[in-house]
Amino acid sequence: MTMTARKSAHPSHFAAHVDALDWPQITAELDSQGSAVLKNLLTPDQCRAIAALYPDDTHFRSRIVMGRHGFGRGEYKYFSYPLPDPIAQLRPALYAHLQVVANRWNEAMGIVIRYPTAHAAFLKRCHEAGQARPTPLLLQYEAGDYNCLHQDLYGEHVFPLQVAILLSEPGRDFTGGEFVLTEQRPRMQSRAEVVPLMQGDAVAFAVHHRPMQGTRGAYRVNLRHGVSRIRSGKRHTLGVIFHDAK
Repeated sequence: MTMTARKSAHPSHFAAHVDALDWPQITAELDSQGSAVLKNLLTPDQCRAIAALYPDDTHFRSRIVMGRHGFGRGEYKYFSYPLPDPIAQLRPALYAHLQVVANRWNEAMGIVIRYPTAHAAFLKRCHEAGQARPTPLLLQYEAGDYNCLHQDLYGEHVFPLQVAILLSEPGRDFTGGEFVLTEQRPRMQSRAEVVPLMQGDAVAFAVHHRPMQGTRGAYRVNLRHGVSRIRSGKRHTLGVIFHDAK
């Protein structure tokens, strides 16, 4: 399977696949846990094709070595525009469903910001504010690597949900390397959540905070995410962030 840096002739394929997911269940899990698994978002062939892009720097605008910045161990690369397929199609297709959740969350938390229906309109807002650098990224971990708990904010305009897609097969390509979320509620100890993923599965999760219903109404809980230590092998992940960076 060949990946290109241009949109395919059939842009509806990935959108139709995303639309067919069980969004009522996904939404319910996002509301209750702050994350939800999107099963079989990509096929094994699609996963391998995206992971195979990593050595070719023509697809990317920058490379980050985590250890140099205190982010953990491992590395990742940010894609450049135009994004390769299927990333160019998945990003707006996923956004179209997640913006409904994002708007409802902001309303519950008393945040006045609302997100337009189309991803292109939201990107226009980012770009007009100087956030014009693409943020989808490809991460590569080897034995001993890990990703510290963090939040992907990148500027004033932040879409409150993002998606990570596991491109490698646990137990075959790597061991360890679990996706981890922590949730900090006011005046309480942090809660950790390990999200099990198989090759081609994605996890949608809160970037920064989400609403939680309390006895006096909704309040904000703060979330961070990371990856536990890789025990063996190599792990690739595709990160789909919906806001661009300064």
